[in-house]
Amino acid sequence: MYQQMIFVNLAVNDLEASKKFFTELGFALNEQFSDDSTASVVISDTIVLMIMKKERFGQFTKKQIADSSQTVETLLALSAESREKVDELVEKAIASGGAPAGETQDQGDFMYGRAFFDPDGHHFEVVWMDPSVVED
Repeated sequence: MYQQMIFVNLAVNDLEASKKFFTELGFALNEQFSDDSTASVVISDTIVLMIMKKERFGQFTKKQIADSSQTVETLLALSAESREKVDELVEKAIASGGAPAGETQDQGDFMYGRAFFDPDGHHFEVVWMDPSVVED
């Protein structure tokens, strides 16, 4: 059965620092799709983060590349299997050179989320939602 994937492409200032950051969060690098200007960060079987030096990223667009330390280009939201896993990932991100982004969103037994900025200022949300309240 075909499973659709998403490849999120982000421009970074320091590829080596970004690789270190994301591997410290527990994500793997796919060396087959990485080189001296790009790294393939495997978040799950269907989500891959392609982090690229700005020069490489610029080869894919004619638009100006956003300065993610000053502007928001997107909010990237990742699900987590529990409230504890939300906290674990966000705490790892902060300990690895990221920064907190906003306040904890606690909706009691229904939903829980926190957010962080990576070292380049990209905004990541990490959210747990009780699967029993999601309708099929």
